[in-house]
Formats: sequence, structure tokens, C-alpha cells
Amino acid sequence: MTEENKKHIRPSWDKYFMDLAHSVSKRATCDRGRAGCVIVRDKQILVTGYVGAPRGLPHCDDVGHLLKKVIHEDGSESRHCVRTVHAEQNAITQAARRGIALEGATLYVRMTPCRTCAMLIINCGIERVVCEKKYHAGRESEEMFKQAGIKLEYFSEDTLKYEDR
Repeated sequence: MTEENKKHIRPSWDKYFMDLAHSVSKRATCDRGRAGCVIVRDKQILVTGYVGAPRGLPHCDDVGHLLKKVIHEDGSESRHCVRTVHAEQNAITQAARRGIALEGATLYVRMTPCRTCAMLIINCGIERVVCEKKYHAGRESEEMFKQAGIKLEYFSEDTLKYEDR
């Protein structure tokens, strides 16, 4: 065994697939949330997705963000870019376009999926979600996953918050 081989440490499967999600995120076209998603089953990649505008529509990186103000129940306000499709949504739609069933799969993504993504994840049969960090507005998704029996795991308990720009 060479000296180089002795130093090499193979990543866990979770780390490996999260690293791939980071690579996928390099294709994202919104600088507010360059996220990537990898969906796997039986240690095999089924599909990937990244944040970007719908096919044929302009990207944030080209024309700027399409921000909408959201007023929350507690009276606080936040702004969200609605020009893009989330990484999880793009991965799920790619699977649908190619006839790939996601039943029993694991999804790897940067942060807790939003409420809409959580509902799609539940309905397509994904059984496990692995996130790098928590999303500052992810409490509803966490609760839905719990109710639906989906395993939700984090690499870090840190919370990711978008800049309001």
C-alpha cells in the first residue's frame, strides 16, 4: 500500500451524496440560494436537480430576482425569490419526465426543504431526507415529515438564512 493510500479516508455514503449535491448546485442560476439536490436509492443516483428558472424562462443570474414579500402570522415580513424552481422540485420533475419512481429513495439537499417541497417529497414516496443545515423557516416541513414518517437528518444543527436582497 502506498503512503498516499494510507492517508485516504473514504467518505460515508451520506457525505459522498451530499458532496455530489454540492457539485450539482454549481449549475444553479440564482445566487440567493445556489442549492443542488441528489435523490438516490440503494446507493445509486436516480436523479439530480438544482435551483433555476423553468425551461425557457429567464434566470435570476441574467435578469435579476423576482422577489415577493411574504407577511407571516406573527407580523414579520420576508422576501422570497419566486423566479426559480427549487432544487428538490427540479429533481422530482426530472424523475417524472424520465419515468423514474422515487418510492423508497433518499433525498440529499443543502437545507430543510420548504413546505411545498416537503409536500412533494411526501407524495412521491421518498422515505429519508438528509440536509446539510436547517432552514430558518423549516419548522412546518419538519413537522410534516414527522407526521408522514419520513426520516429527517442533518449534518449540522446550524440554521441557514437567506440575505434579504
